[in-house]
Amino acid sequence: MCLILMAWQVHPDYPIVMAANRDEFRQRPTAAATWWSDRPNILAGRDLQAHGTWLGISADGQIAALTNFRDPHQIKPNTPSRGGLVVEVLESQASIAERLTKLKGVSARYAGFNLLWTDGRELGVYESVPAAGRLLGPGIYGLSNHLLDTPWPKVERAKSSLANAIGSLPDDTALLELLRDERVPADEELPRTGVSLEWERLLSSAFIRGDGYGTRSSTVIRVGIDGQASFREWTWNADGSLGSEICFSVATR
Repeated sequence: MCLILMAWQVHPDYPIVMAANRDEFRQRPTAAATWWSDRPNILAGRDLQAHGTWLGISADGQIAALTNFRDPHQIKPNTPSRGGLVVEVLESQASIAERLTKLKGVSARYAGFNLLWTDGRELGVYESVPAAGRLLGPGIYGLSNHLLDTPWPKVERAKSSLANAIGSLPDDTALLELLRDERVPADEELPRTGVSLEWERLLSSAFIRGDGYGTRSSTVIRVGIDGQASFREWTWNADGSLGSEICFSVATR
């Protein structure tokens, strides 16, 4: 994932609202979201190269999503796939606090990442670069390829749009619109993460449309106070047109 937005215990009818984009090289093989045949408790898209995922929900209502930390100095060759961490969280019965402790013990094995997840009762984030995790209170959060709520233009814009979009629930249209935002900030507003200015420009919009790299899918998850979850995923072609759209309902309790 390259953009994760979460409204946690903000809306009176939908205490969990997540909207996210996955950006990836188009040559990397990927399967659209479905219930996994080998792990039938997991509903998620799948990276067919490393067999993990970037975002998913479990049958018992756990939700987890991951972004990479963008810093060329954080690249670690021959490390385990970070997508496996999402799978581990979705299958775990441990508390958020217990998972935070475990992640602190193993995160140095991986290239830089951020992991945001909830068990429906608590929300936690773990950031591997500072090797720190914490529980989060009610609020609207944004996570891209740096630390949680780093004020990159696309994160700030998307958080503001999310605050407005949740007023239209259960209609997801406004949530999809904010994920499709292709506005590029002025050069002086761009972050400097160690990649070229050309790449900073390309990666600066919420929805990325590049040659060989871009937004591959968008996902919206909302969980109502009755425990009923809606999982919608849109996959995108290289030209930004819709490839597929799927929707699942999950009774989490």
